[in-house]
Amino acid sequence: MTRNFDVIIIGAGPSGIFCAYELKEKRPDLSILLLEKGRSIEDRNCPKRKTNVCVHCQPCSITTGFAGAGAFSDGKLSLSPDVGGNLPELIGYEQTRAAIKRSDDIYLRFGADKNVYGVDKEKEIRQIRKKAIRANLKLVECPIRHLGTEEGYKIYQRIQKALLDMGVEIQFRTMVKELVIKDNQVQGVVTQKGEEFYSDHVVSGVGREGAEWFSGLCEEYGIETMPGTVDVGVRVEVRDEVMQFLNENLYEAKLIYHTPTFDDKVRTFCTNPSGEVASEYYENNLAVVNGHAYKSAEFKTENTNFAILVSKNFTKPFRTPIEYGRKIAELSNMLCGGGILVQTFGDFKRGRRTTEERLNRVNLLPTLKDAVPGDLSLVFPHRIMVDIEEMIYALDKVTPGIASEETLLYGVEVKFYSNKVVVDRDFNTSVKGLKAMGDGAGVTRGLQQASANGLLVADSILEEI
Repeated sequence: MTRNFDVIIIGAGPSGIFCAYELKEKRPDLSILLLEKGRSIEDRNCPKRKTNVCVHCQPCSITTGFAGAGAFSDGKLSLSPDVGGNLPELIGYEQTRAAIKRSDDIYLRFGADKNVYGVDKEKEIRQIRKKAIRANLKLVECPIRHLGTEEGYKIYQRIQKALLDMGVEIQFRTMVKELVIKDNQVQGVVTQKGEEFYSDHVVSGVGREGAEWFSGLCEEYGIETMPGTVDVGVRVEVRDEVMQFLNENLYEAKLIYHTPTFDDKVRTFCTNPSGEVASEYYENNLAVVNGHAYKSAEFKTENTNFAILVSKNFTKPFRTPIEYGRKIAELSNMLCGGGILVQTFGDFKRGRRTTEERLNRVNLLPTLKDAVPGDLSLVFPHRIMVDIEEMIYALDKVTPGIASEETLLYGVEVKFYSNKVVVDRDFNTSVKGLKAMGDGAGVTRGLQQASANGLLVADSILEEI
């Protein structure tokens, strides 16, 4: 099969769907093809939610499909340009703010909660900031709009329907195998099914799950990239009471620390009050940990979870940051039979393995039921272990109880957005006609900036087409 389109978009994550939406909204006459390796949103069902056992669906419905990993995340939309990506570096701070406002308006149009956290608690936030300063932590203030896992799913259902009604052609379970490039000009794509689709405007909007795939294409076709940042760490779980003041006043406290021993940047990420820890599976059944939070009281737990991520930048000759993160995750998987490892902070700081018996002593009930007690010191390099421990002690000064013996650490959490494609302010790559956006290109690191990125790419295409 050979067909022609005005624009081809690879990946139906937030950047891809917002790009397609904006193109059709402004130019209904354009023919748009959206290719997605996963399933439509109504077909994205994870058996583990009912059975508590992963059956390794291919492709994984948690990380792939319409709306990407965002469909099953807790759905936090960061409304500040300071959080969620590198758009300010590419287009400027005020332009990023305006793009975020545009994407936020679309979320509201499709039913997002109008409530915004972190904007009306000035006195309480000052208290938190004061404690953070004393602990040498930087508090990044960021208003949050919380979709919730189950409500976010419904919002993306409405967006999918709107795209189809507008005439966007979406092909699910369709993996792009290769690009068609001639004389450094993109001409189309070829799928694993052997289908050929042609266009002078191709956009890669893959997410973290597709970062390694796109990195491979960049190497194959000589698309200019640079080593990105590796974010690797743990998911922390505590009782809600420990995080109550931060949760009630900020919902998500974004704190950055530069550790005293190695001066490494460590940050908190993706806080889920009354949420649950979850596992995600990438290609070759690679298990990494994440977290979710629901809007409905029916699904709430008594625990809060958040990530502690250590950011590492590498220099030449090292050029494979994604593979570095994957190797750490593979080692963790190997030690616990292909799943997620859990360790109490008490055992973590003593360098001993957590056992089932010691895990059952604590007041804290793990929300990831199939996590395997183990020893993270057999997984992480010493430097990362020290960074995580020092961050936990610093956080304990802001919200006492984080450094409790029974605090749970799940490993590992890795963010696969470290393939940084070199793009200009219109998101053009070094290949003419090929644009790159979203988490998989290393441009963004979250739902809202990825969505805004899609709108900006649509703007640049509309000026060219």
